[in-house]
Amino acid sequence: MRTTASILHLDLDAFFAAVEQRDKPSLRGKPVVVGGIGNRGVVATASYEARAYGARSAMSTSEARRRCPPGTAFLFPRGEAYRRSSRVVMDLLRELSDKVEQVSVDEAYVDLAADGGPHLSVGEVRSRAEELLARIEEGTGGLTASAGVGSSKMIAKIASDMHKPRGLVIVAPGDEEDFLAPLPVRALGGVGPATADRLRTFGVEKVSELRRMTEPDLVSIFGNAHGSGLFTIARGQDDREVITEREAKSISAEETFDVDVVDRAVLNEELARLADRVSARLAEHGAFARTVTIKVRHHDFSTFTRSVTTGHPTDDPAALLRLAIGLLEAHDVSDGLRLLGFGVSGFVAHAQAALDMQWPGEEDLPTATASAEDEVAGDQVANAWGSAQAMVSRPAAYAMNPGDPVWRPGQDVTHEQFGAGWVWGSGRGVVTVRFEGPRTQPGKVRSFRVGDDALRPADPPDWTTP
Repeated sequence: MRTTASILHLDLDAFFAAVEQRDKPSLRGKPVVVGGIGNRGVVATASYEARAYGARSAMSTSEARRRCPPGTAFLFPRGEAYRRSSRVVMDLLRELSDKVEQVSVDEAYVDLAADGGPHLSVGEVRSRAEELLARIEEGTGGLTASAGVGSSKMIAKIASDMHKPRGLVIVAPGDEEDFLAPLPVRALGGVGPATADRLRTFGVEKVSELRRMTEPDLVSIFGNAHGSGLFTIARGQDDREVITEREAKSISAEETFDVDVVDRAVLNEELARLADRVSARLAEHGAFARTVTIKVRHHDFSTFTRSVTTGHPTDDPAALLRLAIGLLEAHDVSDGLRLLGFGVSGFVAHAQAALDMQWPGEEDLPTATASAEDEVAGDQVANAWGSAQAMVSRPAAYAMNPGDPVWRPGQDVTHEQFGAGWVWGSGRGVVTVRFEGPRTQPGKVRSFRVGDDALRPADPPDWTTP
């Protein structure tokens, strides 16, 4: 713990959804959900308008669709658009301090005392933080952020979440315990749903009530490491420093089946669901992956992993799925699988733009180092996203015919006659585009054949250009 409130935690408000609303004026003030757009997908971010109906991060997309009203925009993540805005924000943070720990594409810690300057008063900290938030809003074309400042990373992070959006909470040194006391125990970083449920059986729901439990009691209930950790964080004690380099090594998800599965179509559909989940988390990290890994566990609990590395990093779930299906094709599943996992690693900050919107199966998609991948046809990937009936409900995020362009809701496009716009929807051989940009009025909607040569994928729009 420090003696000054000199650690700042910054969190961009509903970041993915806010970027979509900035770039798409017709969506401003309306519910927007970003993430895996299929019924098996997972919500990455929901706008505050969508949150009013109960949509939230990590919720299944199907549940978000049930809760949100007709007209809610369900959009596929645009990783490059988020990375561009994130770079602006992170550059502003590095102007504030030499020590910035970027946690994800929309979150970071800043050491305000890294320059060894004079003692920071609460007033000085508030002035610097307010100026930072104003510069972020100006530099990103209207995106907002919330910040918390405290004597530790834990206090700063909790504070940044107190008054979203556009929140700023500073916890003065010595006020940590009073700040934490009325909060629910779930506000503490080490308390998940299971721990909170167990504490509730002992009548503990607030941090002040947790603080009344002795360390031996907590250790006897939760074990040495977790019990001692709960005792410590309930008192606001956190000695972690801001570190300038932080890198995720891998992202993965897995599913254990109730009954062993032998049907490859079912397994491919499960891989598609896992790809949705992993790609949403990949977008949060603002990275591209070079390596895809699958994990399989048989009925006898024997477990195997297979990996493939591509020369072309990507964050496209369809491209990643193609590689995963190739790996699974090379594995014997005739005795049934009880568990299937999907993961990505080998992260890089950039990828070839040509990969972003191509149909898996085309020549310029990632080429795997494993021969099994070469045998995967485009229709296998298409079928993995579900039956034709499920595809209609998705809504038509992926082309059903190999060779057709892939038009996904929210995707940036350009038309030879009408200029820049974004995909409003697609299906039954037709793609609908709304032509507008960050600095225009809400635009008109026009429809085209899916294979119209005048319509092409485009880079994210420049919000600084009229």
